[in-house]
Amino acid sequence: MFFYKLKDKVLISQSEHNELNKISESEAEESKEIIYVLKQANPLKSRRNFCISDPSLIFLKEEGIHLLQKSKKINYNLSSWLMERIKEKKVSSLNTGYPNWQEALNYKFPSRWKVNIVGLGDVGGILLTGLRLLGRRYIESIGIYDKNVNSIKRWELEANQLFCPFTANKFPEVYQLGEENIFDCEMFVFCATTGVPSLGEEREDVRMKQFEGNSKIISDYARKAREKSFKGIFAIISDPVDLLCKVVFLASNKDISGEFDFKGLAADQIRGYGLGVMYARAVYYSKQNTETAKYNREGRAFGPHGQGLVIVNSLKKYDENLSEMLTEQTIKANLEVRETGFKPYVAPALSSGSYPLIATMNGKWHYSATFMGGVFMGAKNRLLKSGTEIERLDLPVILTEKIKRSYQELGNIL
Repeated sequence: MFFYKLKDKVLISQSEHNELNKISESEAEESKEIIYVLKQANPLKSRRNFCISDPSLIFLKEEGIHLLQKSKKINYNLSSWLMERIKEKKVSSLNTGYPNWQEALNYKFPSRWKVNIVGLGDVGGILLTGLRLLGRRYIESIGIYDKNVNSIKRWELEANQLFCPFTANKFPEVYQLGEENIFDCEMFVFCATTGVPSLGEEREDVRMKQFEGNSKIISDYARKAREKSFKGIFAIISDPVDLLCKVVFLASNKDISGEFDFKGLAADQIRGYGLGVMYARAVYYSKQNTETAKYNREGRAFGPHGQGLVIVNSLKKYDENLSEMLTEQTIKANLEVRETGFKPYVAPALSSGSYPLIATMNGKWHYSATFMGGVFMGAKNRLLKSGTEIERLDLPVILTEKIKRSYQELGNIL
C-alpha cells in the first residue's frame, strides 16, 4: 500500500499517485482524522464514499446487494493500527471516479443541522411538526417552501407556536423560504407531489401511480441542486422514494447536452425515506399474533416502500410463512387506512420521515434507501462521519435470494 497526504487528510491506495504527496506509514498512523482509502470505480455503480466498517470492505471491487451479507474474512495483512481505525469507524472508501471526489475531504459533519423542507401538504406538514418537536438537539433551523404561499405562511405560524413553557430546551426556528434559497441547508427534504390518488383509486399500487408526475418535479430540483453545488443530504419522502432517488442521481449528473459528467450529487448524498413506516406497520401487525410477537426485537425490513418489500419475522428463527404473512399485511396497511375514509399520511410522515431523518443527523441506526451498486435499496443503516454504514448480517440462503429478487426488480424498473 501507498500512503499520501492531501488537505491534511491521510490517503491510502494500492496504486501509486504521482500527483499526491507521499508519506510514510508511520506518519499516516499519527493522524487522528478519518483515513481515506482510494479506489476508482464507475459512479453509476459505486458511491463516492462510504464507511469501511469491516476489513473485507477496504478494497471492495464491486458494490451491490451483497453489501447486506456478512463477508468471509479476507486476510489483507493490514497493520494493527489500521485494523483499529476500521473498528473505530474512522476509515472511509473514496471513489476517484467522481470528478469532485476531493470535496469529500472538506465535508464537515454538522453538529446541528439546517433543514429545508419543500412541499407542505399532508405529509410535509406532519413531518415538519415532528421535526420541530423532536429535533431540538440536532436541528438548528427549518426552512419551509411550497408553491402555495398561504401554506408557507400557515405553517410558519403554526409550527413556531408549538412550544413547551418552563423548559430550557430550544425548539428549531421555522422560517419561510424563497425558492432561490431552498438549497441553503445541510439537509434538503423533498415532500412535494403531483397529488396522492383519491380515496377509491386503490386498484393499483398507489405509490407507483405517483411515479411519473413526481419524477418530473424532482428532476427539476435535482438539476437545481447541481446548479447550487449542493453539498448536503438530499432526502426524499415522496413516493416512490426508491425510484425517485435514482431519478435524482441520474438527473443531477448530466450536463446541458444530457451526457453524464458526474458533477452533480454523489450517490451517497441521496437517501430515500419510506421503509421506516413499513417496519412500523409490521410491528403493529406482529403484535396481533403470538408467533410474530418478537418481530420488533428480532425482525428486519428490506427493499422498497411497496411491492417488493421483504419483512423478516426473525433473524434468530426465520420462518418463511410468517414473514410472508407479515409482508402482505404491511403492504396492504395503507389500503386498510383508506377503507376508513382517510388517507394514510400521519404514520409515514413520522415513522418514515421525522424519526429517521433525526436518526440520520445524529448517526443512529434507522431505515432508509441508500445506493447499492446502481439501485437505491432500503435497509438498516446509519450515517457516520466516515460515511454510510449498512448493517451486514448472516442471512439464510432462502432470504438472501428473496432480497436479491427485490433488488433486481427495482433495478429493472429504472
